Amino acid sequence: MTGASADDLLTRARRRITRVEPQDLERLQADGALVVDIRPERQRLDEGELGFGLVVERNVLEWRLDLRGTHALPEVRDYDQQVIVLCSEGYASSLAAASLVDLGFWRAGDLAGGYKAYRAWRQADDGGQGANGGQSASAGPS
Repeated sequence: MTGASADDLLTRARRRITRVEPQDLERLQADGALVVDIRPERQRLDEGELGFGLVVERNVLEWRLDLRGTHALPEVRDYDQQVIVLCSEGYASSLAAASLVDLGFWRAGDLAGGYKAYRAWRQADDGGQGANGGQSASAGPS
């Protein structure tokens, strides 16, 4: 058998990135980190919106952050900028962040546990009001 499993790819990716805990996300964003939500629209509708940062769906992430290309977003300043990618549960975001390291973003990382972990932390921190202002969100696909 040749090749690697998805779990192998995930393990390799996580060795190359920094993982951020949910309670640190807002502070890092306030300090200048670029927070990028790569969840598809349907997942954001089902789970809830983050409320800050950029939405860049996974299929165009590298092009929107490629400073050498013609499609980079204006919020992307330079390769020293910290970029924190989040998905639903923190798996796809690890692979995406490793891809950004390959582009040159040496400070790229992801949100451990993804949006669901952030929402759970925010709800506990807000006394149950949550990241959606008290609205409940149904779980979508991971």
